[in-house]
Amino acid sequence: MTNQKENPLTRRAILKGSFIAGGVCLVGFRDLRLPFFFCRPQANSFQGGQSLGLIEFAGEAPIPLDTAMGAGLDGRLYTELSQIDPRNPTISNDKFYVRTRASEFLKDGEPGRIEVTGLVKQPTKISVAEVKKMSRPAGLHLLECSGNVRDAHFGMLSVADWSGAPLSDILDFLHVQRVASHILISGFDRYPDISSTSEPGASWIFPIDELKSSKAFFATTMNGSPLPKDHGAPVRLIVPSWYGCTCIKWVDQIQLLGDDAHTTSQMCEFAGRTMQQGVPERVRDYRSPLIEQAAMPVRVEKWLVDGKIKYRVHGIAWGGDRPANGLEIRFASDEDYVPVDDFRQTANDPWSFWTHAWMPAKPGTYFIRLRLKDRGIRARRLDAGYYTRSVEIAEI
Repeated sequence: MTNQKENPLTRRAILKGSFIAGGVCLVGFRDLRLPFFFCRPQANSFQGGQSLGLIEFAGEAPIPLDTAMGAGLDGRLYTELSQIDPRNPTISNDKFYVRTRASEFLKDGEPGRIEVTGLVKQPTKISVAEVKKMSRPAGLHLLECSGNVRDAHFGMLSVADWSGAPLSDILDFLHVQRVASHILISGFDRYPDISSTSEPGASWIFPIDELKSSKAFFATTMNGSPLPKDHGAPVRLIVPSWYGCTCIKWVDQIQLLGDDAHTTSQMCEFAGRTMQQGVPERVRDYRSPLIEQAAMPVRVEKWLVDGKIKYRVHGIAWGGDRPANGLEIRFASDEDYVPVDDFRQTANDPWSFWTHAWMPAKPGTYFIRLRLKDRGIRARRLDAGYYTRSVEIAEI
């Protein structure tokens, strides 16, 4: 991928929201079961009605969506989420969000080998060809940038169908020493220009047991096609259910370590966004950056049904370590939460879909906020109103 420089004059404004989050705060389809995409069958109160279009979300920056812009560490692509639904659960490669674009120093096919050092029987190098030979279908998985924010329409969130080599197979191949408890995975991260937003040094250190239990893999294909360069070609790490900052692109190094290793610069940079306690100096003190249970609306439809104006809210739910048994919604701070009409979640990765019928009492500005029925499930961003979105209703 070339290092294109589209829209350079607006890049700083566009990126501003992505860094607010720093202060806030593979279960796949291998068995081909798809039921959690779908809501419970219920009577369709909109049947026979006339669609009057979509109501845009208010108070969100007017930035381009589904369009790559910027370069290198400052490169971005924000995904348009308004049209996703159970029939189209994946995002195409050219519209899947990008947090960092490939460096112009990176040539096609590079890096061609992954260097392995540290607590292994013998240092070695693994060729990309070997990784591809070990690859197999991994299923649909969601990635979310830990800096996903409202100003960017929460567009740093996407789902793709991946294939890759299971990390557990790679580790078996490497003959890891018993004293090794952690694994550092690094990627090519050198650029011709200095970034105004990030520091180079893409690497993360993981507890080996957690990486295995997460069913992490080295991705080589995406939605049935070779991994695109902006998405980490030729090899990218995918850690299901962990924030995207851990999913290292352009993998070129593996190092086996003990638990006294220091955290990397990238782990420090993203400590706030992954809700760590301060900035841990040692990897043993760094909590797994799991995506907690989350939900938000992605579009609001306006309808004329039996001579009355009605609205239908479509949304998604994702994250967490167990499915939620209920989702509740409200549209104003002085309202009570009510159950979402059509919601059922049987798996946390990738996303599931919900809908809710709504008849506002009067015109005005409404804030769509959600919460889990089970208040015991950890959902700190959701509980703080992080994914709240607003709409202006002019007609009832």
